[in-house]
Amino acid sequence: MSLNTTPAAERIHIGIFGKRNAGKSSLINAITSQNLAIVSEQKGTTTDPVYKAMELLPLGPVMVIDTPGIDDEGELGKLRIEKAYQVLNKCDIVLLVVDAQVGLTHEDEALWAKVQEKNLPAILVLNKIELLEDMQKALLTVNAMKLTKHCFLVSAETGANIRELKEAIAALKPKETERQLVGDLLQPLDVVILVTPIDSAAPKGRLILPQQQVLRDVLDNNAIALVVQETELAQALLKLAAPPRLVITDSQAFAKVSQIVPPSVPLTSFSILMARYKGSLYNAVKAVRALDNIKDGDKILISEGCTHHRQCQDIGTVKMPNWIRQYTQAEPEFCFTSGTEFPADLTQYKLVVHCGACMLNEKEMLHRNKVALAQAVPMTNYGIAIAYMHGILKRTVAPLPDIAKLLE
Repeated sequence: MSLNTTPAAERIHIGIFGKRNAGKSSLINAITSQNLAIVSEQKGTTTDPVYKAMELLPLGPVMVIDTPGIDDEGELGKLRIEKAYQVLNKCDIVLLVVDAQVGLTHEDEALWAKVQEKNLPAILVLNKIELLEDMQKALLTVNAMKLTKHCFLVSAETGANIRELKEAIAALKPKETERQLVGDLLQPLDVVILVTPIDSAAPKGRLILPQQQVLRDVLDNNAIALVVQETELAQALLKLAAPPRLVITDSQAFAKVSQIVPPSVPLTSFSILMARYKGSLYNAVKAVRALDNIKDGDKILISEGCTHHRQCQDIGTVKMPNWIRQYTQAEPEFCFTSGTEFPADLTQYKLVVHCGACMLNEKEMLHRNKVALAQAVPMTNYGIAIAYMHGILKRTVAPLPDIAKLLE
Protein backbone atom coordinates (compact mmCIF):
# COMPACT_ATOMS: atom_id res chain seq x y z
CA MET A 1 0.00 0.00 0.00
CA SER A 2 1.52 3.38 -0.98
CA LEU A 3 1.69 6.31 1.40
CA ASN A 4 -0.63 8.40 -0.78
CA THR A 5 -3.44 5.83 -0.78
CA THR A 6 -6.26 6.77 1.58
CA PRO A 7 -6.78 3.94 4.10
CA ALA A 8 -10.28 2.47 4.22
CA ALA A 9 -10.76 3.64 7.81
CA GLU A 10 -10.07 7.25 6.78
CA ARG A 11 -12.73 7.32 4.06
CA ILE A 12 -16.27 8.64 4.47
CA HIS A 13 -18.49 5.57 4.84
CA ILE A 14 -21.75 5.74 2.87
CA GLY A 15 -24.21 2.92 3.60
CA ILE A 16 -26.86 2.03 1.01
CA PHE A 17 -29.89 0.35 2.61
CA GLY A 18 -33.30 -0.79 1.43
CA LYS A 19 -35.50 -3.74 0.60
CA ARG A 20 -34.58 -6.34 -2.00
CA ASN A 21 -34.99 -5.01 -5.55
CA ALA A 22 -35.39 -1.43 -4.37
CA GLY A 23 -32.54 -0.62 -6.72
CA LYS A 24 -29.65 -0.23 -4.25
CA SER A 25 -27.02 -1.69 -6.56
CA SER A 26 -28.38 0.23 -9.56
CA LEU A 27 -28.19 3.43 -7.55
CA ILE A 28 -24.56 2.76 -6.63
CA ASN A 29 -23.75 2.32 -10.32
CA ALA A 30 -25.60 5.52 -11.20
CA ILE A 31 -23.91 7.58 -8.46
CA THR A 32 -20.43 6.36 -9.33
CA SER A 33 -20.96 6.19 -13.12
CA GLN A 34 -19.44 2.71 -13.00
CA ASN A 35 -20.77 -0.84 -13.12
CA LEU A 36 -19.51 -1.65 -9.64
CA ALA A 37 -22.48 -3.56 -8.26
CA ILE A 38 -24.21 -6.60 -9.72
CA VAL A 39 -27.73 -5.73 -10.86
CA SER A 40 -30.37 -8.44 -11.25
CA GLU A 41 -34.14 -8.79 -11.25
CA GLN A 42 -33.70 -11.73 -8.91
CA LYS A 43 -34.31 -10.81 -5.27
CA GLY A 44 -31.42 -11.04 -2.82
CA THR A 45 -28.52 -10.57 -5.25
CA THR A 46 -26.52 -8.85 -2.49
CA THR A 47 -26.21 -11.42 0.29
CA ASP A 48 -23.49 -9.75 2.40
CA PRO A 49 -22.34 -6.15 2.84
CA VAL A 50 -20.04 -5.28 -0.06
CA TYR A 51 -17.43 -2.56 0.48
CA LYS A 52 -16.26 -0.48 -2.48
CA ALA A 53 -13.49 2.10 -2.00
CA MET A 54 -13.60 4.90 -4.56
CA GLU A 55 -13.32 8.60 -5.25
CA LEU A 56 -16.74 10.24 -5.33
CA LEU A 57 -16.72 13.89 -6.32
CA PRO A 58 -17.26 16.29 -4.70
CA LEU A 59 -16.80 14.23 -1.50
CA GLY A 60 -13.40 12.72 -2.28
CA PRO A 61 -12.30 9.30 -0.96
CA VAL A 62 -15.33 7.29 0.18
CA MET A 63 -16.28 3.75 1.13
CA VAL A 64 -19.64 2.81 -0.37
CA ILE A 65 -21.32 -0.13 1.37
CA ASP A 66 -23.96 -2.11 -0.53
CA THR A 67 -26.07 -4.03 2.01
CA PRO A 68 -28.45 -7.01 1.86
CA GLY A 69 -32.18 -6.36 1.65
CA ILE A 70 -33.80 -5.45 4.95
CA ASP A 71 -36.82 -7.61 4.04
CA ASP A 72 -34.91 -10.86 3.46
CA GLU A 73 -36.68 -14.06 4.48
CA GLY A 74 -35.97 -17.26 6.38
CA GLU A 75 -33.31 -18.01 8.98
CA LEU A 76 -30.51 -17.07 6.59
CA GLY A 77 -32.41 -13.92 5.69
CA LYS A 78 -32.54 -12.89 9.35
CA LEU A 79 -28.77 -13.18 9.54
CA ARG A 80 -28.41 -11.05 6.42
CA ILE A 81 -30.67 -8.38 7.88
CA GLU A 82 -28.57 -8.37 11.06
CA LYS A 83 -25.47 -7.85 8.90
CA ALA A 84 -27.16 -4.93 7.18
CA TYR A 85 -28.09 -3.28 10.47
CA GLN A 86 -24.54 -3.78 11.79
CA VAL A 87 -23.27 -1.60 8.96
CA LEU A 88 -25.04 1.36 10.58
CA ASN A 89 -22.38 1.27 13.30
CA LYS A 90 -19.74 2.53 10.89
CA CYS A 91 -21.75 4.82 8.58
CA ASP A 92 -21.04 8.53 8.23
CA ILE A 93 -23.92 8.94 5.75
CA VAL A 94 -26.94 6.70 5.14
CA LEU A 95 -29.03 6.37 1.96
CA LEU A 96 -32.33 4.50 2.36
CA VAL A 97 -33.47 3.40 -1.09
CA VAL A 98 -37.20 2.80 -1.61
CA ASP A 99 -38.92 1.37 -4.68
CA ALA A 100 -41.16 4.26 -5.76
CA GLN A 101 -43.75 1.83 -7.10
CA VAL A 102 -44.11 0.17 -3.70
CA GLY A 103 -43.66 3.18 -1.45
CA LEU A 104 -42.57 3.20 2.18
CA THR A 105 -43.06 -0.05 4.09
CA HIS A 106 -42.71 -0.95 7.75
CA GLU A 107 -39.20 -2.33 7.04
CA ASP A 108 -38.16 1.04 5.61
CA GLU A 109 -39.67 2.95 8.52
CA ALA A 110 -38.00 0.64 11.06
CA LEU A 111 -34.59 1.20 9.54
CA TRP A 112 -35.20 4.96 9.30
CA ALA A 113 -36.11 4.99 13.01
CA LYS A 114 -32.83 3.25 13.82
CA VAL A 115 -30.94 5.81 11.73
CA GLN A 116 -32.62 8.63 13.68
CA GLU A 117 -31.85 6.90 16.96
CA LYS A 118 -28.17 6.85 16.02
CA ASN A 119 -28.40 10.48 14.84
CA LEU A 120 -26.86 9.65 11.46
CA PRO A 121 -27.01 12.04 8.47
CA ALA A 122 -29.39 10.37 6.03
CA ILE A 123 -31.30 10.79 2.76
CA LEU A 124 -34.45 8.96 1.72
CA VAL A 125 -34.05 8.01 -1.94
CA LEU A 126 -37.23 7.15 -3.88
CA ASN A 127 -36.00 5.20 -6.87
CA LYS A 128 -37.59 4.05 -10.16
CA ILE A 129 -39.63 7.22 -10.71
CA GLU A 130 -39.50 6.59 -14.45
CA LEU A 131 -42.30 4.09 -13.82
CA LEU A 132 -44.65 6.63 -12.18
CA GLU A 133 -47.10 9.24 -13.41
CA ASP A 134 -46.77 12.83 -12.20
CA MET A 135 -49.67 12.48 -9.75
CA GLN A 136 -48.10 9.34 -8.26
CA LYS A 137 -44.83 11.21 -7.81
CA ALA A 138 -46.62 14.04 -6.02
CA LEU A 139 -48.39 11.68 -3.63
CA LEU A 140 -45.17 9.78 -2.98
CA THR A 141 -43.36 13.02 -2.15
CA VAL A 142 -46.09 14.05 0.31
CA ASN A 143 -45.86 10.71 2.12
CA ALA A 144 -42.05 10.80 2.19
CA MET A 145 -42.02 14.34 3.57
CA LYS A 146 -43.96 13.10 6.59
CA LEU A 147 -40.88 11.06 7.44
CA THR A 148 -38.13 13.48 6.43
CA LYS A 149 -37.39 16.58 4.42
CA HIS A 150 -34.22 14.90 3.17
CA CYS A 151 -35.80 12.93 0.31
CA PHE A 152 -35.09 12.69 -3.41
CA LEU A 153 -37.06 11.22 -6.29
CA VAL A 154 -34.54 9.65 -8.68
CA SER A 155 -34.18 7.17 -11.47
CA ALA A 156 -31.07 5.03 -11.44
CA GLU A 157 -32.22 3.76 -14.84
CA THR A 158 -32.41 7.14 -16.63
CA GLY A 159 -30.13 9.19 -14.38
CA ALA A 160 -32.90 11.60 -13.41
CA ASN A 161 -31.91 13.72 -10.38
CA ILE A 162 -28.75 11.67 -9.75
CA ARG A 163 -26.51 14.76 -9.98
CA GLU A 164 -28.71 16.58 -7.45
CA LEU A 165 -28.58 13.56 -5.15
CA LYS A 166 -24.78 13.50 -5.29
CA GLU A 167 -24.68 17.18 -4.32
CA ALA A 168 -27.02 16.46 -1.40
CA ILE A 169 -24.76 13.62 -0.26
CA ALA A 170 -21.75 15.93 -0.40
CA ALA A 171 -23.62 18.47 1.73
CA LEU A 172 -23.84 15.85 4.49
CA LYS A 173 -20.07 15.45 4.66
CA PRO A 174 -19.09 15.16 8.33
CA LYS A 175 -17.11 18.00 9.80
CA GLU A 176 -13.47 17.05 10.02
CA THR A 177 -12.34 16.62 13.61
CA GLU A 178 -8.90 17.69 14.75
CA ARG A 179 -7.48 14.24 15.29
CA GLN A 180 -3.78 13.56 15.06
CA LEU A 181 -1.77 10.48 15.74
CA VAL A 182 1.37 12.17 16.96
CA GLY A 183 1.82 15.49 15.13
CA ASP A 184 0.48 17.63 17.98
CA LEU A 185 3.24 16.24 20.24
CA LEU A 186 6.02 17.40 17.90
CA GLN A 187 7.79 20.56 16.84
CA PRO A 188 9.37 21.07 13.39
CA LEU A 189 12.71 19.23 13.07
CA ASP A 190 12.09 17.05 16.15
CA VAL A 191 13.62 13.61 15.67
CA VAL A 192 11.29 10.65 16.15
CA ILE A 193 12.54 7.05 16.14
CA LEU A 194 10.05 4.48 14.82
CA VAL A 195 10.89 0.94 15.92
CA THR A 196 9.39 -1.47 13.39
CA PRO A 197 10.31 -5.13 13.91
CA ILE A 198 10.55 -7.14 10.70
CA ASP A 199 9.56 -10.69 11.57
CA SER A 200 7.54 -13.52 10.02
CA ALA A 201 4.30 -11.60 10.63
CA ALA A 202 5.48 -8.44 8.85
CA PRO A 203 4.00 -8.03 5.36
CA LYS A 204 6.56 -8.45 2.59
CA GLY A 205 7.75 -5.25 0.97
CA ARG A 206 5.76 -2.81 3.10
CA LEU A 207 5.09 -1.46 6.57
CA ILE A 208 1.89 -2.23 8.41
CA LEU A 209 -0.79 0.46 8.33
CA PRO A 210 -0.23 2.07 11.79
CA GLN A 211 3.47 2.45 10.99
CA GLN A 212 2.67 4.05 7.65
CA GLN A 213 0.18 6.46 9.17
CA VAL A 214 2.45 7.54 12.02
CA LEU A 215 5.34 8.02 9.59
CA ARG A 216 3.15 10.20 7.40
CA ASP A 217 1.95 12.23 10.38
CA VAL A 218 5.54 12.85 11.50
CA LEU A 219 6.45 14.06 8.01
CA ASP A 220 3.29 16.17 7.70
CA ASN A 221 4.36 18.05 10.82
CA ASN A 222 7.87 18.77 9.50
CA ALA A 223 9.59 16.48 11.98
CA ILE A 224 12.32 13.95 11.18
CA ALA A 225 11.60 10.23 11.22
CA LEU A 226 14.26 7.58 11.76
CA VAL A 227 12.96 4.05 11.11
CA VAL A 228 14.88 1.11 12.62
CA GLN A 229 14.37 -2.44 13.80
CA GLU A 230 14.72 -3.14 17.52
CA THR A 231 18.02 -4.91 16.82
CA GLU A 232 19.54 -1.66 15.53
CA LEU A 233 17.90 0.68 18.04
CA ALA A 234 20.82 0.95 20.47
CA GLN A 235 23.26 1.84 17.69
CA ALA A 236 20.81 4.33 16.19
CA LEU A 237 20.54 6.16 19.52
CA LEU A 238 24.33 6.38 19.77
CA LYS A 239 24.58 7.92 16.30
CA LEU A 240 22.27 10.80 17.19
CA ALA A 241 23.86 14.08 18.26
CA ALA A 242 21.00 14.65 20.73
CA PRO A 243 18.31 12.41 22.26
CA PRO A 244 15.19 11.96 20.11
CA ARG A 245 12.00 13.80 20.98
CA LEU A 246 10.10 10.52 21.04
CA VAL A 247 10.49 6.79 20.42
CA ILE A 248 7.48 4.91 19.04
CA THR A 249 7.64 1.13 18.95
CA ASP A 250 5.57 -1.82 17.95
CA SER A 251 3.92 -2.91 21.21
CA GLN A 252 5.26 -6.45 20.83
CA ALA A 253 8.79 -5.09 21.32
CA PHE A 254 7.96 -3.03 24.44
CA ALA A 255 10.00 -5.18 26.83
CA LYS A 256 13.21 -4.99 24.81
CA VAL A 257 12.80 -1.40 23.63
CA SER A 258 12.03 -0.03 27.10
CA GLN A 259 15.34 -1.44 28.32
CA ILE A 260 17.30 0.19 25.47
CA VAL A 261 15.68 3.64 25.48
CA PRO A 262 16.90 5.84 28.37
CA PRO A 263 14.17 6.74 30.90
CA SER A 264 14.62 10.42 30.01
CA VAL A 265 13.43 9.77 26.43
CA PRO A 266 9.62 9.60 25.98
CA LEU A 267 8.40 6.21 24.77
CA THR A 268 5.05 4.99 23.43
CA SER A 269 3.68 2.58 20.81
CA PHE A 270 1.86 2.60 17.49
CA SER A 271 -1.08 0.79 19.09
CA ILE A 272 -1.44 3.36 21.87
CA LEU A 273 -1.31 6.25 19.40
CA MET A 274 -3.85 4.52 17.16
CA ALA A 275 -6.24 4.02 20.09
CA ARG A 276 -5.83 7.70 20.92
CA TYR A 277 -6.63 8.57 17.29
CA LYS A 278 -9.76 6.40 17.30
CA GLY A 279 -11.00 7.86 20.58
CA SER A 280 -10.74 4.64 22.63
CA LEU A 281 -7.56 5.23 24.65
CA TYR A 282 -9.13 6.83 27.73
CA ASN A 283 -11.36 3.83 28.41
CA ALA A 284 -8.57 1.39 27.51
CA VAL A 285 -6.36 2.79 30.27
CA LYS A 286 -9.19 2.74 32.81
CA ALA A 287 -10.05 -0.86 31.90
CA VAL A 288 -6.59 -2.44 31.94
CA ARG A 289 -6.58 -3.06 35.70
CA ALA A 290 -9.18 -5.77 35.10
CA LEU A 291 -6.18 -7.97 34.30
CA ASP A 292 -5.46 -8.07 38.04
CA ASN A 293 -8.73 -9.90 38.72
CA ILE A 294 -8.53 -12.62 36.06
CA LYS A 295 -9.03 -16.14 37.39
CA ASP A 296 -9.04 -19.65 35.96
CA GLY A 297 -11.90 -20.12 33.53
CA ASP A 298 -12.68 -16.44 33.06
CA LYS A 299 -13.52 -15.64 29.44
CA ILE A 300 -11.36 -13.06 27.66
CA LEU A 301 -12.27 -11.81 24.19
CA ILE A 302 -9.36 -10.81 21.97
CA SER A 303 -10.70 -8.77 19.08
CA GLU A 304 -8.97 -7.45 15.97
CA GLY A 305 -10.37 -5.06 13.38
CA CYS A 306 -8.65 -6.77 10.46
CA THR A 307 -8.45 -10.28 9.06
CA HIS A 308 -5.02 -11.64 8.24
CA HIS A 309 -3.13 -14.89 7.90
CA ARG A 310 -2.21 -16.15 11.35
CA GLN A 311 1.53 -16.77 11.78
CA CYS A 312 3.01 -19.19 14.32
CA GLN A 313 3.75 -16.28 16.69
CA ASP A 314 0.60 -14.28 15.97
CA ILE A 315 0.10 -11.51 18.52
CA GLY A 316 -3.64 -12.00 18.95
CA THR A 317 -3.93 -15.75 19.21
CA VAL A 318 -0.50 -16.65 20.61
CA LYS A 319 1.51 -13.83 22.19
CA MET A 320 -1.30 -11.97 23.96
CA PRO A 321 -2.77 -15.11 25.59
CA ASN A 322 0.72 -16.15 26.72
CA TRP A 323 1.46 -12.74 28.25
CA ILE A 324 -1.89 -12.78 30.05
CA ARG A 325 -1.30 -16.29 31.41
CA GLN A 326 2.15 -15.28 32.60
CA TYR A 327 0.93 -12.06 34.23
CA THR A 328 -2.21 -13.43 35.88
CA GLN A 329 -0.82 -16.88 36.74
CA ALA A 330 -4.25 -18.13 35.68
CA GLU A 331 -5.68 -20.18 32.85
CA PRO A 332 -8.50 -18.10 31.31
CA GLU A 333 -10.60 -19.16 28.34
CA PHE A 334 -9.71 -17.10 25.27
CA CYS A 335 -12.16 -16.27 22.49
CA PHE A 336 -11.28 -14.46 19.27
CA THR A 337 -13.01 -12.23 16.71
CA SER A 338 -11.64 -10.38 13.72
CA GLY A 339 -12.73 -8.04 10.96
CA THR A 340 -16.32 -6.85 11.13
CA GLU A 341 -17.29 -9.48 13.72
CA PHE A 342 -17.88 -8.10 17.21
CA PRO A 343 -20.43 -9.57 19.64
CA ALA A 344 -23.48 -7.49 20.52
CA ASP A 345 -23.58 -9.32 23.87
CA LEU A 346 -20.30 -9.09 25.81
CA THR A 347 -21.65 -10.06 29.22
CA GLN A 348 -19.97 -13.48 29.22
CA TYR A 349 -16.51 -11.87 29.09
CA LYS A 350 -14.43 -10.68 32.03
CA LEU A 351 -12.30 -8.54 29.71
CA VAL A 352 -12.02 -7.49 26.06
CA VAL A 353 -8.58 -6.79 24.62
CA HIS A 354 -8.82 -4.94 21.31
CA CYS A 355 -6.18 -4.15 18.70
CA GLY A 356 -5.32 -0.58 17.74
CA ALA A 357 -8.18 -0.67 15.20
CA CYS A 358 -6.27 0.79 12.26
CA MET A 359 -8.72 -0.94 9.88
CA LEU A 360 -11.85 0.35 11.64
CA ASN A 361 -13.20 3.86 11.26
CA GLU A 362 -13.74 6.04 14.31
CA LYS A 363 -17.51 5.42 14.37
CA GLU A 364 -17.10 1.65 14.49
CA MET A 365 -14.50 1.80 17.26
CA LEU A 366 -16.58 4.21 19.34
CA HIS A 367 -19.58 1.91 18.87
CA ARG A 368 -17.60 -1.05 20.22
CA ASN A 369 -16.54 1.03 23.21
CA LYS A 370 -20.13 2.07 23.79
CA VAL A 371 -21.29 -1.56 23.74
CA ALA A 372 -18.64 -2.52 26.31
CA LEU A 373 -19.41 0.44 28.57
CA ALA A 374 -23.16 -0.17 28.44
CA GLN A 375 -22.63 -3.77 29.56
CA ALA A 376 -19.96 -2.86 32.16
CA VAL A 377 -17.36 -5.05 30.45
CA PRO A 378 -13.84 -3.55 30.59
CA MET A 379 -12.24 -3.19 27.16
CA THR A 380 -8.56 -2.34 26.87
CA ASN A 381 -6.08 -2.08 24.01
CA TYR A 382 -3.15 -4.23 22.85
CA GLY A 383 -0.51 -1.57 23.56
CA ILE A 384 -1.98 -0.60 26.93
CA ALA A 385 -2.30 -4.22 28.05
CA ILE A 386 1.24 -5.13 27.00
CA ALA A 387 2.72 -2.03 28.67
CA TYR A 388 0.76 -2.72 31.87
CA MET A 389 1.82 -6.36 32.04
CA HIS A 390 5.46 -5.32 31.53
CA GLY A 391 5.26 -2.66 34.23
CA ILE A 392 5.85 0.32 31.93
CA LEU A 393 2.35 1.69 31.41
CA LYS A 394 3.00 4.98 33.22
CA ARG A 395 6.04 5.58 31.06
CA THR A 396 4.30 4.79 27.77
CA VAL A 397 1.40 7.19 28.34
CA ALA A 398 3.59 9.95 29.83
CA PRO A 399 3.86 11.67 26.39
CA LEU A 400 0.06 12.08 26.51
CA PRO A 401 -0.59 14.32 29.55
CA ASP A 402 -4.40 14.03 29.49
CA ILE A 403 -4.12 10.21 29.61
CA ALA A 404 -1.21 10.19 32.08
CA LYS A 405 -3.47 11.93 34.64
CA LEU A 406 -5.49 8.71 34.93
CA LEU A 407 -2.47 7.00 36.51
CA GLU A 408 -1.60 9.72 39.01
